[in-house]
This record gives sequence, structure tokens and C-alpha cells, in this order.
Amino acid sequence: MNIKTFQQNLIEWYKKQGRDLPWRHTRDPYAIWVSEIMLQQTQVDTVKNYYTRFLETLPDIISLAQANEDRVFKLWEGLGYYRRVRHMQEAARQIVSEYDGRFPDNYDDIIRLKGIGTYTASAISSIAFGQEKGVIDGNTLRILSRIYNRQDNIALDKTKKTYQLLMDELIHDADPSMFNQGMMDLGAGICTPRHPLCGHCPVCSFCEAHASGRESVLPVNIKNTSKTDLYYITAILKKDDKYFLIKNKEGLLENLYGFVQYEVESPISFEESFHNSYGLTVRLYEYCKEIKHVFSHRIWHMNVYLGEIMDGPETAGASEPLCEQLYTEEEMEKLPISTAHRKVCAFVKKSTDSEQR
Repeated sequence: MNIKTFQQNLIEWYKKQGRDLPWRHTRDPYAIWVSEIMLQQTQVDTVKNYYTRFLETLPDIISLAQANEDRVFKLWEGLGYYRRVRHMQEAARQIVSEYDGRFPDNYDDIIRLKGIGTYTASAISSIAFGQEKGVIDGNTLRILSRIYNRQDNIALDKTKKTYQLLMDELIHDADPSMFNQGMMDLGAGICTPRHPLCGHCPVCSFCEAHASGRESVLPVNIKNTSKTDLYYITAILKKDDKYFLIKNKEGLLENLYGFVQYEVESPISFEESFHNSYGLTVRLYEYCKEIKHVFSHRIWHMNVYLGEIMDGPETAGASEPLCEQLYTEEEMEKLPISTAHRKVCAFVKKSTDSEQR
């Protein structure tokens, strides 16, 4: 392969056909970092508004490091995979303490930051600082598999390591920012998973899979994943005109608010579990519906019940004052609540609207 011609064809195509995205109008490593973390497992069109709002509210590393945790999670609400933003804030504090608030300017230091892996470190170091680090993601793995007509399973880590070497070879002596972003756009719009548009591909002449008619069967991408079904009783617990919510301290939805739920088989078991957890007496009085929410490796089946809290606002024996965990509907709107439990909130709002009519 003539690597120089490959680079030139790709970059010239990118200059003319590349997507106009808000994070491509800056070399600020902080802004690029925010965009790359948001784009992990999230569609580009979804990210655009989140990206703009996030940077308007938290425009730099210092503001993110010092921001109230609930405020940060509220800005992220709806993007999912909330551990990403928690790690971002931890990394921002790491940058403040170790680099005087200045984003590190090389791959080796960037990849040491909390929550940053090889892809994100490569993207930031190449786009913001012009370092020759090829990005490896679903798009570039697919392109490389087809260009070299390789049968490696791209779901495996050993394949990604091998392809990283290929990418670093291809990017050598090219404009790192344009090359990487050109590869991303090529995969997103031309070298797509199904029905690639080979007639519009700027590097089609280099593609060994196309030459052999195998572009539609590559890449090999066999993932050994299965989803676990979890069944909960999820309770909409009310005291007067307020709802009982908790802030998750650990686990999948750490730092997010939501309704109380347990993996129990009956409303009575829920009431007992709740009393053991919070020292409060509750009564579930009506079954509402099942709400299903799908995560990457698990499915939540939330059997939603209406319930009431029988104790007073400062009940003796409660784990913390009841009034501190009660919220009006208006207050709930301002809290960072997981997407799964936003579905329950939507049911609450629908029920309230029906009562008012």
C-alpha cells in the first residue's frame, strides 16, 4: 500500500465531506475531552445539545472540578452511563492537583487520567496536540478489517492491540487531527456496518476486501454478551404532596436520585425491606404497571406500586430525617435522576395530570 496516497485521499475527502460538528471548531483539549466522553455509546445528534449546554455551564477544567456534584449529574441526565461523568469530575480534580489546572499535552499523561482509555487519549492527543496516535473505535476497526481483508474478531482486545499498530503506521507523517477525524467520518457515513458505499469511498482502491467482494461480510464482530433480567418492586412513595427519593451511593446509578426498589416477591416483603433500610413504616396500596429499562448487560423489570409513608417527618429511628428525602414534583425536575427512573417520574406526572383534569 502507498500510505502517503492513502493519507492524501482520505484527508482531501474529509476537508470536503467531513461533518460540521461543534467540537470540531476548537483545539481546546477540555472541550474535545467533553465531546469524546459524551460520544461514547451515544449518537452524535443526541450529544450536540448536551455538549453545548455542558460547556456553557462548566466552560473549563476548574469549573468542572469545583462544581456541585448534583449539578454535574443534572447536566448529564439522559446521556446514560453516568460513571463517565463522575470519572470526568475526578479527572478534572486530578488535573488541578497534578497539572495546576492545565490539561496535560501528551498521550502518556492523558491516559493516566481517571476514566480515559486508549481511544480517548488518542483522540485528545491527536486533535488537540497534533500527536501521531491513531484512534481505535468501532469505525476504524471496521475500516482496517476491510482495507486489509482481515478475519480477526474485532470484539477481542488482542485484535484491537494489533489494529492500533496498523493505525499508528497509517497516521505517520499525516495531519493527525484530520486523519483521525477523516477515519471516523469515513466509518460513520461511507464504510458503514451494512451496505458500505464503496463507490463513494476515497480509499476504495486500497481496500482488499472490496477487491475480493468481501466488504459486506467483514468485519468479524462476535461478542460474547448476555443480558441479565432483574425484577424489582419499585415504589412511588408519597407523604402529603411530596415523594420519597433516595440518592444512590454506589453501583450502576451512583450519585443519581431515584425511587426505592427491591428485588422482592411481594408488597409485604417490600414494606419489610423498606423498614429495615430506613426505619420508616410504609404501605403499598395499588399496583400500577411494569416499566422495562434496558442497560447494556441487564434488563430492569420495574413493577411499580403506589404507596404512602405512615410516619411523621422526624420519625425516631429513621436513618435520616424524612423531610430531607421528600421532594415535590417541581423539585424532582431539578434533580439528576436516572433515565430508568425518569420513566417512573413520567408515570407520576401523567397520573397527577389526570387527577387535576
